[in-house]
Amino acid sequence: MSGKLDGKIAVVTGGSTGIGLAIAKEFVAQGAYVFITGRRAAELDRAAKEIGRNVTAVQGDVAKLEDLDKLYDAVTKEKGRVDVLVANAGVGEFKPTAEATPEHFDKIFNVNVRGLFFTVQKAVKLLSDGATIVLVASNAQFMGIPGFAAYSATKAAVRTLARSWAAEFKDRGIRVNTLSPGPIDTPIFDTISPDKKMVEAAKAQFVAQVPLGRIGQPEEMGKAALFLASSDSSFSTGIDLVADGGMSQI
Repeated sequence: MSGKLDGKIAVVTGGSTGIGLAIAKEFVAQGAYVFITGRRAAELDRAAKEIGRNVTAVQGDVAKLEDLDKLYDAVTKEKGRVDVLVANAGVGEFKPTAEATPEHFDKIFNVNVRGLFFTVQKAVKLLSDGATIVLVASNAQFMGIPGFAAYSATKAAVRTLARSWAAEFKDRGIRVNTLSPGPIDTPIFDTISPDKKMVEAAKAQFVAQVPLGRIGQPEEMGKAALFLASSDSSFSTGIDLVADGGMSQI
């Protein structure tokens, strides 16, 4: 039985855990060969073993341009092209504006905006005509969430980049769309705060805000990303697919 990404070469940044890992697994299951990146070697190795086949892991931080060069050097040597690019790597951190430091602001923007921008820019020469790009944003771009001002702003920037790139790359048939998850049960929750009680309270608060009454699962985001990456969405570019249980929509 053929898959929806048979023969495709995909790159998934932030592919060692959570949404990125779920996307990589789904893509491989659908016939793609996937390159995954992550900052932590141990997690990246575990992810590659979990995926099991048709995967190359390249350690790196998207905020470091030399690491992006290393990633695309590996892709060039092994496969020579990119058919699907998923810019998923991101960080979140709870910080009330009054307490936010320049270091906090720079950390969030360096990964979520600068890193994503150059993830795409450095892939342009490798992208095949008709390739697809999926930028992982967040429903936070639509909502005023106390303590997440910088994070929400980065995700609004990601949405704008998708529109710009959809227009810029259209002559090559390259489609660019965003996926905006809501609260998803991934390890990123643990990065919000070192206070475990605060993390659990945040989860409970999110559940209360989601019309479907639960937090989403990474596998659901894998399916959503597959739709945007495959020919199932062949007449969609510049769109935002919101997958948040209705949290920002109702």
